[in-house]
Amino acid sequence: MPFLTGGFPDLATTRLALPAMVQAGADIVEIGIPFSDPIADGPVIAESMNRALQAGVTPDGVLGAIASVRPSVDAGMLAMVSISIVDRIGAAAFVASCAAAGVDGLIVPDLDLDEAATLRHQCDDAGLTCTLLVAPNSTTERISRIASLSTGFVYVLARVGLTGESGRIPEDLADRIATVRSVTDLPVAVGFGISSAEQVATVLASADAAIVGSAIVRRMEAAAETGDARTVATAAAETVAALREGVEAAAAR
Repeated sequence: MPFLTGGFPDLATTRLALPAMVQAGADIVEIGIPFSDPIADGPVIAESMNRALQAGVTPDGVLGAIASVRPSVDAGMLAMVSISIVDRIGAAAFVASCAAAGVDGLIVPDLDLDEAATLRHQCDDAGLTCTLLVAPNSTTERISRIASLSTGFVYVLARVGLTGESGRIPEDLADRIATVRSVTDLPVAVGFGISSAEQVATVLASADAAIVGSAIVRRMEAAAETGDARTVATAAAETVAALREGVEAAAAR
């Protein structure tokens, strides 16, 4: 499940990168809606969001890019969005806009559990999934509550801290995934710190999906320094193809 920042470095790149990433092996693509106050984003993704905002990218612009490629993209597309954006636009209006654009679900990392039921029901009514995040220090009781409010899958953070590439997968990850599975039948996806095919394979030994963001955005940023939108989209697709080798390795075990 690769991630890209919507509108980085521009919306033309997003329109090219989404189908290219799917063709390269992405099962689901997570599209970050740029936000001025990153929640848990490390420097690579935070900078990409800042540059997108400086270029004038808006939530409507990102949804428009998604809508333009939806007919040619048969994989799932999820919007990662801060609840601040949802509240500013209005939850009902935002969910309706996402559904109209062809978004399949929302990931809302900063959604308060006490307020989650309302957004979850709005997503249900619109045919969208609604996913919340499980932190490494979440208690079993809290995990159960998060899972009960989530649809589609449960997003498990591999480690504490900010997003970014990491040299290793935490040794307790499999045990934490087992705890999540003990309270829900939903699939489990893992993100934060996954950056190589080897790490993807390790994660998929116990989880259903591996989410990779910073490694892809970093490659896109490097390509943007010297290339056009097509060059950047190609860099994203090549990174996805390399990461896909981890999926194949996990399946062969």
